[in-house]
Amino acid sequence: MPGFDLFKTAEPPVTVVEVPPKDVSAMVADIKADENGLSEGRKEGAYYNPRLDPKNYLEGELSWNPATRLRQMLARPGIIAAPGVCDGISARCAIEAGFTCLYQSGAATTASRLGQPDVAIATLNDFVESAQMICSLDPTMPVIADADTGFGGPANVARTVYQYAKAGVAGMHIEDQVQTKRCGHLLGKQVVSREEFVTRIRAAVIARDSIPGGSDFVIIGRTDSAQVLGMEEALIRLKLAADAGADVCFIEGVKTSELLKKTVAELAPRPVLVNVISGGLTPSFTYQQAEEMGAKIIIYSLVSCVAATHAIRNAMHLLKKTGTDFTSAQGMDPKAFFEVMGLKDVIELDAAAGGSAFKQV
Repeated sequence: MPGFDLFKTAEPPVTVVEVPPKDVSAMVADIKADENGLSEGRKEGAYYNPRLDPKNYLEGELSWNPATRLRQMLARPGIIAAPGVCDGISARCAIEAGFTCLYQSGAATTASRLGQPDVAIATLNDFVESAQMICSLDPTMPVIADADTGFGGPANVARTVYQYAKAGVAGMHIEDQVQTKRCGHLLGKQVVSREEFVTRIRAAVIARDSIPGGSDFVIIGRTDSAQVLGMEEALIRLKLAADAGADVCFIEGVKTSELLKKTVAELAPRPVLVNVISGGLTPSFTYQQAEEMGAKIIIYSLVSCVAATHAIRNAMHLLKKTGTDFTSAQGMDPKAFFEVMGLKDVIELDAAAGGSAFKQV
């Protein structure tokens, strides 16, 4: 299986230093205090964790820990292009195509698991179960996951961080929509106050920093306020999120390249994430164009599930019309399909363990 060869070496891939967990009051104190002085461009009283400073991730080989690897990718040159995946098939195809980061889209998760639209129907359990499966396919692959509004108050946000980190997710974004949220590219959105949004970010940061051993889990602050309250308010909210400890700023529904450039300039040096959905509010930037405009992460939320919908619809209509799936199969037999799903890795694992179940397939 992907990552199976990692366990063939006698040397442990990661050195884990166990440290006693801090209580929440201590975490809050750490957030408010910076014993090492203010970092460049950071406001007095803003969150600062010297262990997570980007300069600590500039050197060395990419880590086998997906959260650490994501931080290394954020600290180093080059844009991170993450295709949205909706299930195991789409994740396998993205890995096969050579992508180095995946995005677990909330809309895609809701559609693939529940057959429902992205209007706050899916629960934390739906998201976590999907994340566990996707992250297991390649344990070194950074997966960024949608966390909607955090699924409740501060305690719920903290639980979301714990569950995602345990599932193997490298980072998550949390937004400022009301609990009855909707896809960021639909109209009629409503957002909570600045204070409530910042509370969600703080809760996520406190939860991450309380994970024993020192977690590199990445917190991404997302605002949907640009279409509701205007760009200036969106930028204010993202600056507040960054001061509260968000590692990355995500502006949803940015409508022009000029506005994206302005966002990047206003938030520098904090990295900016942009979400592209064909036909949505944001132009269909290529990841090369987004990089030229200064974005650090670009996600294509619906790339897999929209393509799957077209292909499956066509296959079903052809089957209904012709009575056979010969045309839609395009020559892919069962073995070829299973090979995309990792059949070779399963055979190798079985043989390495001394098994003989798959000598002939």
